[in-house]
Amino acid sequence: MLHAPPPPSLDLAELRALSVLGRGAKGVVFLVQPTAGGEPLALKAISRSSVEHAKSHGGGGGDGGGDAYRRIWFERDVLQALRHPLLPSLRGVVSTERIVGFAIDRCSGGDLNSLRRRQTEKMFSDDVIRFYAAELVLALEHLHGLGIVYRDLKPENVLIQDNGHLMLVDFDLSTKLPSPPPPPDRSKPPPPPPPLPSSASTEEKDKKNKKKKKRPLLSCFSCDAGVSPEDPSPSPSSSPSPAVAGEASGGGASPARSPGKSNSFVGTEDYVAPEIIRGKGHDFAVDWWGLGVVLYEMLYGRTPFRGQNRKETFYRILSKDPELVGEQTPLRHLIARLLDKDPRNRIAPHAIKQHEFFRGVDWESLLTVARPPFIPTVTVTVTERDGECDAALDVERVVDEVFQSREAAKGGKTDEDDNNGDGITLLTEPPPPPPPQIDDDFKVF
Repeated sequence: MLHAPPPPSLDLAELRALSVLGRGAKGVVFLVQPTAGGEPLALKAISRSSVEHAKSHGGGGGDGGGDAYRRIWFERDVLQALRHPLLPSLRGVVSTERIVGFAIDRCSGGDLNSLRRRQTEKMFSDDVIRFYAAELVLALEHLHGLGIVYRDLKPENVLIQDNGHLMLVDFDLSTKLPSPPPPPDRSKPPPPPPPLPSSASTEEKDKKNKKKKKRPLLSCFSCDAGVSPEDPSPSPSSSPSPAVAGEASGGGASPARSPGKSNSFVGTEDYVAPEIIRGKGHDFAVDWWGLGVVLYEMLYGRTPFRGQNRKETFYRILSKDPELVGEQTPLRHLIARLLDKDPRNRIAPHAIKQHEFFRGVDWESLLTVARPPFIPTVTVTVTERDGECDAALDVERVVDEVFQSREAAKGGKTDEDDNNGDGITLLTEPPPPPPPQIDDDFKVF
């Protein structure tokens, strides 16, 4: 588990909710202003009713509520442990009879997907992609160093901070695995090869191999599904929603859990890695697949495997190569390496940073770049002393209304049947005229 000091408690009565930034399956994100002063914050408020509803309507009568609460507390622990310029820090926890909430720094630039859509061609140049991709590499590298697999990388979860740098948010689908081994030290000579076996030992091994070959084929497989220690138990549903928190098995008999891997079925439909769909265990490599999908979307303005429905999308993820239209460039080569369907052959983190696409990137000074591609215009927060502030939102009432309206719209369907998923959908505010454009000649490296 992640170890961090207890997070500070915040009194909901001392937070003034100014607007709604996003809505999700079980919660709402608010822009809040502490009444005592200070910078505005983003408050992710989760409905306790939704958690209790999961407990009573969880598939198969499982401990859905316990799993949901475990996810909440795991996300809290992750936020409390993070100390990185591209990742959120937990500013406080709100807990009432009706909601539980996490307060983090507000990002005024919206999400990466909204920014891309506001560009003339609905896509970014290679230089802009290089900057944002490099920051995502640093953010994922830091998370993996803590043993955290993010598992839901998509542009909607990548926000633009006030200074123009990125922030990766929303950790409710993350999990904890043993930290990956450090990259090989190329400065040291390789270890000497093992001595050749004697003819006698070779004959003994041949006899043992013959015995192994006689073992029935089915004995090599196990029907016992397992999950990582931080994950909820798999749901019996085999049809997960696009942003799944139901932890369903990948379909069919699941193999035994591999050491250092999770068998949970989580993610967002267009971005989920093939090994998650197969249900044979996944690890940190799923985040590099997600990076490949995000880079593709930034380059082409669409995701690479989207089908007419979920079944077709999963089929394309498992069997189709991405269509990398255009001349062969370092960016297209990197995307192809990231979208290798075999996680064992997928490009490794240390090789990503050394790839031709990132030539010239100063990884040590990247976070101190003063002029990122886009720096948002930070609006001044209206406070009570201005004498013209609108009535504050009732956080608990809004969260309850969102949950109740979602349940009514579902018409009795379970979370696994609902295509809206459990992620937070940001509400994009109308951009001020003219819409923010990124300089096509942007260069930073």
